[in-house]
Amino acid sequence: MKILHLAFAGAVTLASWTGTALAQSADNFLTITLKDGPVVVELRPDIAPKHVEQIKALATAGEYDNVAFHRVIKGFMAQTGDVQYGDMENGFQPQAAGTGGSSKPDLPAEFSDVPFERGTVGMARSQDPNSANSQFFIMFAPGDFLNGQYTVVGKVVSGMENVDKIKLGDDANNGSVADPDRMISVKVGK
Repeated sequence: MKILHLAFAGAVTLASWTGTALAQSADNFLTITLKDGPVVVELRPDIAPKHVEQIKALATAGEYDNVAFHRVIKGFMAQTGDVQYGDMENGFQPQAAGTGGSSKPDLPAEFSDVPFERGTVGMARSQDPNSANSQFFIMFAPGDFLNGQYTVVGKVVSGMENVDKIKLGDDANNGSVADPDRMISVKVGK
């Protein structure tokens, strides 16, 4: 009887832990609404906790809403997230988009061994590895040369076909986009 009681107690503990883990994991998704539909990103706080926390805070505050995809390179990636200069409904500065960040501090690098594959979401930064702030990019194709050099924050788990439809930039101008597409809204959760 004592063994049965212990087994039951263990099952109850496991069930409550699993329920908590599932509730926490639901918060580790980001839904980006694009003109062609939603994109769901599974965030990776296990490998980049500070970056994921900052992205979630910016999304919760509505900072990513209406932000332009200011740099989009065919066969490489689509970059967005400049909340300072990229908000297409509030203070958009096309010439400066891609040079700004947010009111939050820059983050120390959180490099991992997770590879940059199609759908991987990474943090954009300057030459300083510890300069990521709010900008991120979504890979159209593998980019092994980025491995271990940029922080991976997640991966697209649905809606990659919508990412593929983002307006491309000018190859001769490092992917700069005239009249860019935008993230209509960005919310934490699915």
